Amino acid sequence: MQIMSEPDIDHLLRRYTFAQTASGRFWLCLDVTLRQLAWNCMLHGPEVFKRVIDITLSLLALLTLTPLFALVYLLIKWEDAGPILFTQTRVGQFGREFKLYKFRSMCMDAEKRLKEVLALNQHKEGVTFKLKHDPRITRVGKWLRKFSIDEFPQFFNVLIGDMSLVGPRPPVPREVALYTPADRRRLAVKPGLTCIWQISGRADIDFSGQVQLDVRYIESQCFWTDVKILAQTVPAVVSGKGAC
Repeated sequence: MQIMSEPDIDHLLRRYTFAQTASGRFWLCLDVTLRQLAWNCMLHGPEVFKRVIDITLSLLALLTLTPLFALVYLLIKWEDAGPILFTQTRVGQFGREFKLYKFRSMCMDAEKRLKEVLALNQHKEGVTFKLKHDPRITRVGKWLRKFSIDEFPQFFNVLIGDMSLVGPRPPVPREVALYTPADRRRLAVKPGLTCIWQISGRADIDFSGQVQLDVRYIESQCFWTDVKILAQTVPAVVSGKGAC
């Protein structure tokens, strides 16, 4: 049993005496509150900072891209007069489901026809789906996908907090049902608009490779890593390499 020294006892008695007055209790409570605030800033500071960046850049992107959105609206309506946006249930951080928004790049009955093309999946592991010449993709949709313009409405998902600018791409529930416990590490952080494997080959990388790159990001994520990924996303999107 550790015995307190005289200076420690004197300090404890002074604080006890100080706490007997209203002003003393106020200052002691303020001291505790400030210590808690400092601890929370140290613990959650990077997360809060990332959220501020997400809100600022996503709002700026939505405002800047408004003319492009108007053009995409006209092109989709011109081709088949169907709905502009396609919403899909995706799985986010810790398994929470949310509605993801995209410009519609497929025919209107694409979801019903999914079973017809699943057997043609070019990702051999079968968890994620890739088909280079998917017959369900429209003519306009082909170009929207090539340059990832169909993904731009997801800036709204970032703005409302479902997603972040950088993070693992959000999977559909059908894929998550096939995850191993190791694969579920991808769900440890908020999903993103872009990620490491999207600037390293996009859909050409099979699922196991995507998991490895996503886990590498999760374990080493920081502000400058996000800046680097965002900077490399622009040329990756412009090149259209690996898009499908």
